[in-house]
Amino acid sequence: MADHCTVDIGGIRLAYQVSGAADASPLVLVHALGENAADWDNVVTAFAHHWRVYALDLRGHGQSDWPGDYSLELMRDDVLGFLDALALDRVTLIGHSLGGLVAYLFAEDHPERVERLVLEDVPAPFPREGITPVRPDGPLSFDWAMVLAVRKQIDDPEPAWLDRLDRITAPTLIVAGGPQSHVPQDRIAEMARRVPDGRVVTIPAGHLVHDARPHEFTEAVLAFLRPAEAPPRSRTR
Repeated sequence: MADHCTVDIGGIRLAYQVSGAADASPLVLVHALGENAADWDNVVTAFAHHWRVYALDLRGHGQSDWPGDYSLELMRDDVLGFLDALALDRVTLIGHSLGGLVAYLFAEDHPERVERLVLEDVPAPFPREGITPVRPDGPLSFDWAMVLAVRKQIDDPEPAWLDRLDRITAPTLIVAGGPQSHVPQDRIAEMARRVPDGRVVTIPAGHLVHDARPHEFTEAVLAFLRPAEAPPRSRTR
């Protein structure tokens, strides 16, 4: 069972869940837009057998603070502050969608802090046609102001984000969701091409790979992170 904790990062309280042996190597999970640490519940046990697993609530999400000040760069800096506060030097970093974007921005700027990187259905940062999102009815588990702020950056990303992909030194696995995903799969392939030690595995489950096919997701990720223990064949392609 995961422990629920909080840590103060420069005046921002970040909530996180931690599981696995206290002396195991650290693995950090970063969720998608509008999600929180609990989104990883159906795969975290498989990782906690091997790592000390930290699942974050990004600012504006879940039990973390909703400060009203949002950007992808601030979320990236929150990850750095989190690692520093917990004295985590080098980590394995896994991010899904928005969390994957935050993860690769972090790996670009702090390559020495990332042992291995896994990005779930995350495209290379090219501009795309923006669509104004419509707020769902009822109470939300995330700050709607955060959605509006980061969607603008996702639709019109900084050109430097693309240019700096070659600064990522960690071996990187990108798990693509295949043709059922709304994410252009050619842009996922382009990201893998631009990351020096990048590779792609496709699990045709749509954008929510770890939720729709948790066994195949963990099998693919563990084969990448712990290749000596990989099974003789994989159901992914």
